[in-house]
Amino acid sequence: MITFEEMGLQPGLLRSLKELGFEEPMPVQEQVIPAILGSTRDIIALAQTGTGKTAAFGLPLIQNTDINEKIPQTLILCPTRELCMQVAGDLRNYARYTPGFSVVSVYGGTSIDQQINDLKTGAHIIVATPGRMNDIIRRKKVNLNAIRSLVLDEADEMLNMGFQEELNAILEWIPKKRRAFLFSATMPAGVAHIAANYLNNAQEISIGTKNAGADNVRHFSYMVKASDRYLALKRIVDYYPEIYGIIFCRTREETKDVAEKLMKDGYNADALHGDLSQPQRDNVMKRFRTRFLQILVATDVAARGLDVDDLSHVINYNLPDDPDIYTHRSGRTGRAGKSGISISLIQSRDKGQISIIEKNLRKKIEPRQIPGGREICEKQLFRLIDNMENVKVNESEIDDFLPVIYKKLHEMSREDIIKRFVSTEFNRFLDYYRFAPDLNISVFDHGKKRTGPGRDGNREGGKTNWIKIRINVGERDNVTTAKLLRLISDNTRKKKIRIGKVSIRRSDSFFDIEDNNLDLITRSFKSSRLDGRDVSVSVYQK
Repeated sequence: MITFEEMGLQPGLLRSLKELGFEEPMPVQEQVIPAILGSTRDIIALAQTGTGKTAAFGLPLIQNTDINEKIPQTLILCPTRELCMQVAGDLRNYARYTPGFSVVSVYGGTSIDQQINDLKTGAHIIVATPGRMNDIIRRKKVNLNAIRSLVLDEADEMLNMGFQEELNAILEWIPKKRRAFLFSATMPAGVAHIAANYLNNAQEISIGTKNAGADNVRHFSYMVKASDRYLALKRIVDYYPEIYGIIFCRTREETKDVAEKLMKDGYNADALHGDLSQPQRDNVMKRFRTRFLQILVATDVAARGLDVDDLSHVINYNLPDDPDIYTHRSGRTGRAGKSGISISLIQSRDKGQISIIEKNLRKKIEPRQIPGGREICEKQLFRLIDNMENVKVNESEIDDFLPVIYKKLHEMSREDIIKRFVSTEFNRFLDYYRFAPDLNISVFDHGKKRTGPGRDGNREGGKTNWIKIRINVGERDNVTTAKLLRLISDNTRKKKIRIGKVSIRRSDSFFDIEDNNLDLITRSFKSSRLDGRDVSVSVYQK
């Protein structure tokens, strides 16, 4: 393995790396740093977020900077404010022993006038989001004629967020004779198009397999009824008491709903979604990064560009429609050589999507049973005992209280003290899970014989034929999966009918029912209204 010294990095950078705890290069750094320092070619680097790519491009770009020319020489474009701030902060840390080096970060949600003033004082490297960079260019407040290096960081995320036009506009202002470095976790068609149009004779460096998730992430799926999804989520969170992770939801309404339920049930959780102001978002992220929050509930859009180390779990409350999005989600855990777990709550109709994701990952998503009450209580009990074993005892602080404590407990046996201690800390779980039902459902193919009765007791051993129903309400009506299921339940007067796959779109939604319930659904929605709007259903014809 090549060392940082052998790469030819300057003494000041090596000193910074040593103080920052960098011992040996990570794979992306081992390949990208020499390629930037020892070549004039453009580079396409495919690497997951969290693999050390900021140092991979940041260190050689700082070294190649002419400190005497205090004009923008490098432009780094990032998809989000958070990533922009993080990259700029990392560059400053790397350059702490590079006198005179200057980096300015440019992003939305804060004063553009202050950022313009920062640019006027001089910057060697600009780290920017496409939207705000375009605003400053249109105001003619920055000169990019001396740009020698362009970095597109998390290019796939920028395209997913709709920055194609902004990127095109910015790239028109940058000299044609410059080097470009494109970093992306995946290589979808849009990123390939950017590479073809804006990179020349690019060297491709792939860390791992294209469009594949981290090798040290395990993938599990839990089959659950739509109505039991939140209950199953709670059990999974309780089964992993040390969880530090993100729960991904489809819509902001679902995100709010899940986060509010978790907080109400006593979990250290909060939501990250598009309705938050920038100060609110910053506050949520600060609490999550400092682990004051154990669980973050987020939409894909709100979490884009979010970079948090040491996540233990990613939970898909719903499977994403795009397999690449699953890869992005799961790639947020298992970073820097650490292990992680990606969990998906699915329904029987999701098995086809699971197969597509497995093919994309080149990995198996292992089906698992939803934990029962006994399993969860056992996990929580062992965690309690581990915490007790590892607690630091400050004898000088408690010595004065021990005589009274010994006197109160002297008549109890050792076994009785242990039982009471455990019960004091543990009764909540014991009471909650004492009569907890089994949430697991049978895995079966539609159209094949079932192994047990349906939810409504019908068709035992018979065939199940499914029909897709379209309903004319969706995200714009603040409809979530849970809200749609309540609407169906209310309209059918709580009659137990089996609901299959649910899909919420912008202006309409779809849900699957067994064919013997078609008449009931049709009759139930004849005069239905939701928040003052007429609601209608129809059989979806492909």
